[in-house]
Amino acid sequence: MATGITFNVAATDGAARTGTIKTPRGEIRTPAFMPVGTAATVKAMLPESVRATGADILLGNTYHLMLRPTAERIAALGGLHRFMNWHRPILTDSGGFQVMSLASLRKLTEEGVRFSSHIDGSKHMLTPERSMEIQKLLGSDIVMAFDECPALPATDEAVAQSMRLSMRWAQRSRDAFGDRPGHALFGIMQGGVNRDLREESAKALTAIDFDGYAVGGLAVGEGQEAMFSVLDYAPGFLPDDKPRYLMGVGKPDDIVGAVERGIDMMDCVLPSRSGRTGQGWTPRGQINLRNARHRDDPRPLDEGCTCPACANYSRAYLHHVVKADEIIGSMLLTWHNLHYYQTLMQGLRNAIAAQALADFVARFHEMRAEGDIDPL
Repeated sequence: MATGITFNVAATDGAARTGTIKTPRGEIRTPAFMPVGTAATVKAMLPESVRATGADILLGNTYHLMLRPTAERIAALGGLHRFMNWHRPILTDSGGFQVMSLASLRKLTEEGVRFSSHIDGSKHMLTPERSMEIQKLLGSDIVMAFDECPALPATDEAVAQSMRLSMRWAQRSRDAFGDRPGHALFGIMQGGVNRDLREESAKALTAIDFDGYAVGGLAVGEGQEAMFSVLDYAPGFLPDDKPRYLMGVGKPDDIVGAVERGIDMMDCVLPSRSGRTGQGWTPRGQINLRNARHRDDPRPLDEGCTCPACANYSRAYLHHVVKADEIIGSMLLTWHNLHYYQTLMQGLRNAIAAQALADFVARFHEMRAEGDIDPL
């Protein structure tokens, strides 16, 4: 596929690699973490603030945007980039996962998925062709093929049936996507935790030929150990010259482990969701600002962090605004968490480039084992 989007690997360290995805809207440094802007907004953040954390790309959601405000309305208003005031790359997922996890009265057929909206009960049909149409209306730079994502655990028979349906949908997605210079289409590998099914899925996708490949169907209940066991081999089934995207991951130690195993892109709602529930992520782990031990603590959340929350506010203040349910608490903690995630990604990129990933990972785990600093 000739799309005008290119991927260059600048350095490797074991299975890990660092490089750049070049798009007409800007470069994406890899490994990359994509903040999630589900409904055309990263909750509690201005787009320019998200960019200030170091994010090169955002993720938008087909399912949510097709329901509200509708893809047609967004297109009429100039497309998703203009609509949400984010003029760098946007990746949109296909809606398949949300149909599985959120929609009610879901009926799966070869054609697609008929479902009722979780918002108002209205009935909709999402097919590979409709998913491609919605993502085109949104104007997303990276489009995801429509797939079916079964929850784990599941039998090998059920996973195989679902995976093969997704591969047929992948071909239909490719056909419907057509020739769109400046835009990319990624296929999604399925197969659960079964190595043979993962390999079969990868062969089907590479035969279709996508601009990038996602490892889907993980972080859906199988646990980190099982996820890493799949990532020990699954990225190797995919082309070396195309980006590899692990969908819906995750916690910082998930991200580090995925990068070690050759993943280039990730997304997760966790840093923003944690920020709205009083949780701050730091090199020493997750900190609950609701805890009383922070009530009189004049120190910043993370002494080594340069985000506005750490540069200008104390733990005592963050504790106060979180306990008081003030909006600024969500704003500051979300900014901090996204800043931490992007700092982690920059550290991983630097370590890979310097052939020092093992030392970086060892220090990452050491600091987390040490835990948070003692209260005053």
